[in-house]
Amino acid sequence: QVQLVESGGGSAEAGGSLRVSCAVSVSGYSTISMAWFRQVPGKEREGVAAIAASGRTFYPDSVKGRFTISQDNAKTTLYLQMNSLSPEDTAIYYCAAVFTEAQSRDDLRLRKTAYRFWGQGTQVIVSS
Repeated sequence: QVQLVESGGGSAEAGGSLRVSCAVSVSGYSTISMAWFRQVPGKEREGVAAIAASGRTFYPDSVKGRFTISQDNAKTTLYLQMNSLSPEDTAIYYCAAVFTEAQSRDDLRLRKTAYRFWGQGTQVIVSS
């Protein structure tokens, strides 16, 4: 099993930065791939960053160059650094994980259906 707990959400002004974190706990010795998603009420949950077990990262065009996903060396914390924020980035941000033996296709890394484990989410509000 994988347990995920997000923290670090909050408010920022447009053009500012925020970093959200996700504490990761994995039972056993399986490797996992992880991602950050966001959701606005009434809209689909969208992937904004993913990191494979190898360390390769993936981003949609909407955040490329502004968001950076990373992990600490022990892989117990996942981060999402968000720069040049705009009001359109306002959402609840979720971290997600999947065992690599269950999903390792690059074309699915930003799709919510590829992930089995989810955190509770943390709110990010960007004001203009």
